[in-house]
Amino acid sequence: MRPLEPPRPSRLQRLWLSETIRLREEHAGPLEDSEIIRHTQAQGGALGERIQTRAWLLGERDGQVQALQHWLQGARLAGLLLVLLAILSGSGLAVAALGDGLRPVNVFWALGSLLGLNLILLLGWALGLLLSRDGAGVLGHLWLWLSAKLARDAQAAQLAPALLLMLQRQRLSRWGLGALVHGFWLLTLLTALLTLLALLATRRYGFVWESTLLGGDSFIALTQALGSLPALLGFSLPDAELIRASGDSALANESARLSWAGWLVGVLVVYGLLPRLGLLLFCLWRWRRGCAALSLDLNLPGYSLLRERLQPSSERLGVCDAAPTQLHQPLAGHNAFDSQGALLVAVELDPQRSWPPALPNSISNAGVIDSREQRKQLLDQLSRFPPARLLIACDPRRSPDRGSLALLGELARSATATRIWLLPPPPGEALDSARLGDWHRALEQLQLVHSDSAPFSWLEHGHD
Repeated sequence: MRPLEPPRPSRLQRLWLSETIRLREEHAGPLEDSEIIRHTQAQGGALGERIQTRAWLLGERDGQVQALQHWLQGARLAGLLLVLLAILSGSGLAVAALGDGLRPVNVFWALGSLLGLNLILLLGWALGLLLSRDGAGVLGHLWLWLSAKLARDAQAAQLAPALLLMLQRQRLSRWGLGALVHGFWLLTLLTALLTLLALLATRRYGFVWESTLLGGDSFIALTQALGSLPALLGFSLPDAELIRASGDSALANESARLSWAGWLVGVLVVYGLLPRLGLLLFCLWRWRRGCAALSLDLNLPGYSLLRERLQPSSERLGVCDAAPTQLHQPLAGHNAFDSQGALLVAVELDPQRSWPPALPNSISNAGVIDSREQRKQLLDQLSRFPPARLLIACDPRRSPDRGSLALLGELARSATATRIWLLPPPPGEALDSARLGDWHRALEQLQLVHSDSAPFSWLEHGHD
């Protein structure tokens, strides 16, 4: 049974991680990426695709990909918290609007409770859309803050600024966060509507309007003006006599209660739910349209410096970059290219040792790697023609230093299967048991199979 492959990153995630790596290198300097550059060049593609491939490989190596997944998990959890807040808020708005049913409901106080805060924040969002770059408002920034807090990953702190910076170049953050804000309020008002209907269906409410300064004619005009659009959709509209009579006391007849209840529900739907639904669909449309056109700004200095390295005008052989400060554990068999054949290579052998041993014709010999130039040439060759089986001979009399182990890791990632051959000492010379133990522990940490005897049968035939 084949193991499940991890989900492929979306285009937005690859662009997002590329921007994160660019910001990281601007603040902390270029990352060590010699092996990743070789893999990126081997995969080919346009410059933008190569930059994204390099960024994703660096993210997998250094933990940014895992941090991105943690951030997305935190964003989903923050979204669930906002959904819960919207449901509780909507229920609270409806209960506050109608009260306990023991006293008549002031229709305009109820309408203010249901739509007042929504309309104020909607006006604030519209002003923010005109005056600010993202137009996210308090709710959008609250979601971003919760997402970062719930990610629980130190490296995730770089992701939110990179995402906003990338989206702001295309003015996309206002539409993405705007969709979040309108979705929150749409759910809040929908919950308020359902709660309102449940309360109206299970309790008997009377409706009145009260004012000291305004007369009945003003309330009649206002009520009918607000109810004209809902009436086009079939909601009830109280007539002038009913509105005037409700100014003295709550009418006890059933038709009056039904007329006021229908008017209140219609005003909530038309002036609350439908505008939020329309704005949500508009923001989603602008978001998807903008994401389809989103790309990297290749003129930025961080990307311009990568052009010659990822798309060199000519192939160069030179000195490799310095070894990384932290070795990364390779797994044999992770080569993504077609591989064939068997190859033997030795690393930093004593010149006095006779090498190579007698080999069958089916096994190729790559010689001894002693210099950085030889190392780079071999890795470049293996990136183009990866072997199916690779045997690396090492002298256990030398200490397993960081550079040697890093080279073993890079070589192992170039083959389908890799083994390490710890050579026996010359006749009359004994191995240092402590140093040999260091080799065993280091190779086990790298998850590389090692042997003290020559596994030529495995190298030639693929089995012992």
